[in-house]
Amino acid sequence: MMSRFSLLPATLVALAVPAAAQQAARTLDMTRPEVIEFVAQMEREHGFDRQETVWILRDAVPQPRIVEIMQRPAEGTMAWWEYRDRFLTDERIDGGVRVWREHREDLERVAEQSGVAPQYLVAITGVETFYGRNTGSYRVLDSLVTLAFDYPRRAEYFRRELAQFLLLAREERVDPRSLKGSYAGAMGIAQFMPSSYRHYAADGNGNGTRDLWNWNTDVFASIANYFREHGWRRGEPVLADARHDAPPDDPAKASSTLNETVARIAARGYRFDTSLPGDAKAMLVPAAERNGTRWRVGFNNFYVITRYNRSHLYAMAVNDLADAIEKRYREAERPRPAGPHAPLVTPSSRE
Repeated sequence: MMSRFSLLPATLVALAVPAAAQQAARTLDMTRPEVIEFVAQMEREHGFDRQETVWILRDAVPQPRIVEIMQRPAEGTMAWWEYRDRFLTDERIDGGVRVWREHREDLERVAEQSGVAPQYLVAITGVETFYGRNTGSYRVLDSLVTLAFDYPRRAEYFRRELAQFLLLAREERVDPRSLKGSYAGAMGIAQFMPSSYRHYAADGNGNGTRDLWNWNTDVFASIANYFREHGWRRGEPVLADARHDAPPDDPAKASSTLNETVARIAARGYRFDTSLPGDAKAMLVPAAERNGTRWRVGFNNFYVITRYNRSHLYAMAVNDLADAIEKRYREAERPRPAGPHAPLVTPSSRE
């Protein structure tokens, strides 16, 4: 009986060996000094069996495309108005309202315990993964191996994340080859990096696990815990729009830290509404519109959002999406007149 291989056309047989060699070339070179050192470090610092680590890394497939994406992230190439139009859509706002309704009890309990308002917990999932719709298609192992060994600019950071990922997989008793996430290695509905998953993920429903892959209380509790651990303050504002009559600051010189105070910004001619005292820390945030730059004032809680993602565009998108979700949610929950003969409310009837 002839084998299936022998029935292939001669041209396909000839191509089979080069294809296999090409696949082998795409795997991680285990003889590289930095890879050898990483394996030794996992054994030395975390008690990993050296051969087991080698087997895992051998199964990783570096992805050159990931390096290309890292070199031109959306936050670095888009203006605010472009970024906003991507995230402030009716579909995304309505999706946030649905998530709030479906998980109302969990959201309200987590918000009360943490001090983080429900709309911000929902908005994070809306910006990160479109409410779980886009959690990433790359194997986390492939993403982290690529960035740890083929992206020199941030190799040290991603090697730490690769180590954290292997530790997380051991703790959660999952195969590290099986988990998928973003091109940067972020995971689950909340898109936690491995170090954040290990340190900030919370067991919100008390079942002994921290599941950020499926909709449950853990997702909201983990985001709230991350915010709280980074200094979120209950009831304080996030962002305020500012007006300025004189020529304002240079957007290119905007700070990424809370380097101002409410009083100092106001003294420079920026007018904005806030209940915070004059000595409250703040920062000026430029928002590039089609016809010029609009200025906004970020407070402590805005800075906390930038700990989730360092981009001001990202933090503004989370804030504005949260505001839009809350407004639409409250409007939908407002009681409406019953029946076809409900009285029509006119301006004169309210006087």
